[in-house]
Amino acid sequence: MRRRRFLTGALTAGAAGAGAVSLASTFPKPALAQERIEWRMVTAWPKGLPGLGSSAERLAERITQLSAGRLTVKVFAGGELVSPLQGFAAVSQGMAEMAHDFSLYHIGQMPAAAFFSAVPFGLTPQEFNGWMNFAGGQELWDELYDTAGVKPFLAGNTGVQMGGWFLEEVKSVGDLKGRKFSIPGYGGEALKKLGVETVTLSSGELFGNLQDGSIDGAEWIGPYNDLSLGLYKITKLYYWPGFQEPGTGLECMVNKGKFAALPDDLRQIVAASCLAENDLTSAEYSGRSPGALATLVNEYGVQLKKFPRDMLMAFGRASSEVVAEVLENGDDLTKRIVTSYLRHRKAALPWSRVADGGFLAARDLGFAFPDGSTS
Repeated sequence: MRRRRFLTGALTAGAAGAGAVSLASTFPKPALAQERIEWRMVTAWPKGLPGLGSSAERLAERITQLSAGRLTVKVFAGGELVSPLQGFAAVSQGMAEMAHDFSLYHIGQMPAAAFFSAVPFGLTPQEFNGWMNFAGGQELWDELYDTAGVKPFLAGNTGVQMGGWFLEEVKSVGDLKGRKFSIPGYGGEALKKLGVETVTLSSGELFGNLQDGSIDGAEWIGPYNDLSLGLYKITKLYYWPGFQEPGTGLECMVNKGKFAALPDDLRQIVAASCLAENDLTSAEYSGRSPGALATLVNEYGVQLKKFPRDMLMAFGRASSEVVAEVLENGDDLTKRIVTSYLRHRKAALPWSRVADGGFLAARDLGFAFPDGSTS
């Protein structure tokens, strides 16, 4: 009773005083009244591209929804605001607040950037996530991009990729010499050592260049994306395994100054959204690729061609040379990144062989489906 009388008196006195402060002003304003921020996300993908494009759209929508519209992200397809392969420059220079692409696109400016996406004969998706999150990878990535004013986040993984499409059959390393092939990153540098002329084309350029014979072959991602690009309409020769990108990480880049200026809760929302998208995109490729491969083979007559062992050995030797050159010629930070990556690769090999490799080799031994089939 005394407490009720005290509150009543206090309210009455407050209302009567000429200099009284409104009770409403002592509480924070509701979220709807807070400043709304609009960001632009440029991407390397054509509008509507499944997998890569839908990943960027999902990420932007998740940030917008989790922030209740306080941070709204608008997605721009490759070429709408900047060219598809200029996302890093756009974010660094402030032309866009965010970008979505592969870090291996930036090796011209930063040779070590590819190690945060994929290098030939490198880490599998599980090993890569382990390095990034528990063996120092993210810290090294932050340090690398910090010089350009960019904050990087992992935002997906395409899994092991295919070897690519060829207009004519290849049976040996000699068959590759003189051919022109679209392949980015250090996989392309490895093929150059084997006499291949390589170019880096965006996904939107692949079909036309393959169709008119400007290139003799191209690797993109795998069945899910390759089906959507319609590359099977040009050639039926589809090679595997993809040595060049064993588990390609997608990146979401954020302008560091813009990111630092966000309230803490919005920074947490951006980080958590990227983490969620990293898992979801990996699941999307694992879930969609089997059906896409079946469609390519069974409906469109695509022929799966396995690279011969001697070709894979040659790919491996050339890739080793490329990685060694990056290490030898790099600055201190590049050397630390490559050394850390290779250290984790060496440490992960025994467990991956025992766990993943051992299980895959044993999975079909004696097992049969209810219909009696074994595969």
